[in-house]
Amino acid sequence: MKKLSWKLAIVLGVIFTAIIFILPTINSALWPYKRINLGLDLQGGMHLVLEVDTDKAVASTIEQITQDIRSMNRQKRIHNSVVKQVDGTTIEVEIQNQENIDKFEALLDKEFRDMRILSRSRENEILHIRMDLPDTEVNHIKNLATGQALETIRNRIDQFGVSEPDIRRQGEKRILIQLPGIKDTQRAKDLIGKTALLEFKLLDETGNLDAALEGNVPPGSEVLFQIQEDSETRPVQKTPYLVKKRAALTGKYLTDARVQIDSQYNEPYVSIKFDRKGGRIFERITEENVKKRLAIVLDKSIYSAPVIQEKITGGEARITGNFTTEEARDLAIVLRAGALPAPVNILEERTVGPSLGSDSIRKGIISMWVGGILVVLFMMIYYKGAGLIADLALILNILIIAGALAAFQATLTLPGIAGIILTIGMAVDANVLIFERIREEMNLGKTPRASVDAGYNRATLTILDANVTTLIAALVLFQFGTGPIKGFAVTLSLGVLASLFTALIVTRLVFDYLLMNRRVKRLSI
Repeated sequence: MKKLSWKLAIVLGVIFTAIIFILPTINSALWPYKRINLGLDLQGGMHLVLEVDTDKAVASTIEQITQDIRSMNRQKRIHNSVVKQVDGTTIEVEIQNQENIDKFEALLDKEFRDMRILSRSRENEILHIRMDLPDTEVNHIKNLATGQALETIRNRIDQFGVSEPDIRRQGEKRILIQLPGIKDTQRAKDLIGKTALLEFKLLDETGNLDAALEGNVPPGSEVLFQIQEDSETRPVQKTPYLVKKRAALTGKYLTDARVQIDSQYNEPYVSIKFDRKGGRIFERITEENVKKRLAIVLDKSIYSAPVIQEKITGGEARITGNFTTEEARDLAIVLRAGALPAPVNILEERTVGPSLGSDSIRKGIISMWVGGILVVLFMMIYYKGAGLIADLALILNILIIAGALAAFQATLTLPGIAGIILTIGMAVDANVLIFERIREEMNLGKTPRASVDAGYNRATLTILDANVTTLIAALVLFQFGTGPIKGFAVTLSLGVLASLFTALIVTRLVFDYLLMNRRVKRLSI
């Protein structure tokens, strides 16, 4: 009886949890949790697969380094030099005269020591050097370019107002975008293709923020918001700032933003680097505005507004705070948005109309009802009272799958509905195995209690073997599949786990209750 009580508590706990997570899908007013996500094929929208031209990002970096070498050659008065970019990824330098060669080698060792020398040759007093970036740096630039594109696209889509977009990275340089419910597809594509605008703006500390929020904005100023989302409780907080409209510095001068670790406090911070012109502008801004706040603005949204503590020289700065490593990495990507924009090409585009999505939902639900009713009737007619127990387990099985979809915020797709329908058949299949074993034991003259015990004992290993192999296949589909295949794998995996629970625990609990508490002498099976 004690074992029976524990089983009952577990079953009731699972059922209660599933119902709680399903409530928002039925009526969002009942509990403010997210509804079950519907895939693109069920509510319509746009599907895009983009490829970031990361080679162009590397070529842009090489071009910037080439310009820096030319500029520094002029500053160091290194004459008779030819610096050119070859094949996008290589820099060739030709220097004449021993004095110029000595100056250039000193410059190369001091300012460009991270460059990889591919070849170095010398004829008379002419030095030829071919160099490029090391593989680790190339991979870093490519990875950062894809991350930058992903962050920019996400910011744009959030401003576009798409609910529950699915934006994720695929492989090294591809981005999958699914925008459910969107109707103006051309506008969305235009928005995605734009370059993020990064600006550094001084706060208007003399203006009245409250008055500005009421509409009395001082001339030359504007109200921008910093949007912060709590990682645990998920509430969104909007903090208003009154900033000057004119940008003191733009992101076109930013060349790098990386996460560093403070050696003294062992805390992450974001290190930013400007080109020479940007460095001079930043130095002047910080010198003239010590103890004032400088807002970092991306697409009219403030990401940070640090206080300028002192004049900052050298074209480098750091942004410190109570960052986690993940937060610092995200801020670095945001700061780089627009610094080295890489072209984005559309590889795949599909548009699903909302009427087609509604029709898919209607047909999918009809197929579930038809399949479910047929299975329920078969079990009732063929297995009588035991069939009713199996039907109860089947209803609980669907309830658990729906609750799990809502709890894990998985996306329900049309193939996912097919997975649920398949699960209906698999769920009763386990009960069929158990019931047939019970019938065999009863035909041998055993008591109902002994027949049930033997039936479950004999069928359990077979059921586990069949369902575990199916679960392995479903997990493989989920790991390596995309789109519809992954949607099918999600519901199939949840269905397998739910059917194991209902077939081996729930139905056994009902039989034990009838045999032990109700003292049933004859099984209807």
